[in-house]
Amino acid sequence: MELRQLRYFVTVVDEGGFTHAAARLHLAQPGLSAQIRQLEKELGQPLLDRSNRSVTPTEVGRAVLPYARAALAAADAVRQTVDEHTGLLRGRVTLGTVSGATIHAFDVASFLADFHASFPALEIALTEDSSERMQAALLSGEIDIALLGPTAKMSQQGLSYRTVIDAALAAAVAPGDPLLGPDRTSVPLADLRDRPLICLPRGTGVRAALERACAQAGFRPRVAFEAAAPHVLAQLAARGLGVAVLPFGEEGPDLGGPLTTLPIVEPRIRARIVLAWPSTGPTSPAAQALLHRLREALPKAPVRLSPTGVDS
Repeated sequence: MELRQLRYFVTVVDEGGFTHAAARLHLAQPGLSAQIRQLEKELGQPLLDRSNRSVTPTEVGRAVLPYARAALAAADAVRQTVDEHTGLLRGRVTLGTVSGATIHAFDVASFLADFHASFPALEIALTEDSSERMQAALLSGEIDIALLGPTAKMSQQGLSYRTVIDAALAAAVAPGDPLLGPDRTSVPLADLRDRPLICLPRGTGVRAALERACAQAGFRPRVAFEAAAPHVLAQLAARGLGVAVLPFGEEGPDLGGPLTTLPIVEPRIRARIVLAWPSTGPTSPAAQALLHRLREALPKAPVRLSPTGVDS
């Protein structure tokens, strides 16, 4: 058994097949397949199920996968520790962000550009997904650190996190909407009971916060449209297709029509963005460096977004 065979196995699982894995590894597909079969022969069990269009790990493969990841992480840590002592940080680090998240007071692109300038030999990957899937990816070691929204399934066990954004939810409506009235500055949650809503998908913190509040109020939200980006939700609302439920201040740029944003009250609903990482700490020096920089760059105290503005 060789480390490179374990790396090939993990890459095939991550990519869901040999074609994409071979491209990522810069190998010929027949050679990659031969190396995996050699690993399976040495272990005496098939690790991959090749019967479907998408290659998936067998039961034995699923059991082996976390150990393969741990072995690769340990080998990378050895190399990176040596590099640290020579002033060079190498390796790969993955940062996850929740689908459609706009992090107020934090420019992710500029941050990553500055981080890359400090560590030019480090490979940085940025991925976007739902909060629930990123939580699972953190626990399995597929990603190192994430900016995500806590959901009902957010487990306290295994993860550490710090709140960086605390935003009030609001209803964004087009002109002439029945929710608008003289001097109206907010909308009770009960008024959304029978309205078609436009919201982020399940698995995001905003959707979880909305569904929890509606359940406590005795009804299920009628979500007519879903989109992963807040500005798309606002565009749909601007066309009169429903009421967009957004973190306050997320209605976006000019959407081809004016929108009125009313904070949701009775009860007020808040959604959070947290910086999350494994409770045991990042496993690699590269991930440790990224977490250190993120904790320095992100707000020192939770940022609360409300209809009156931003305050610490």
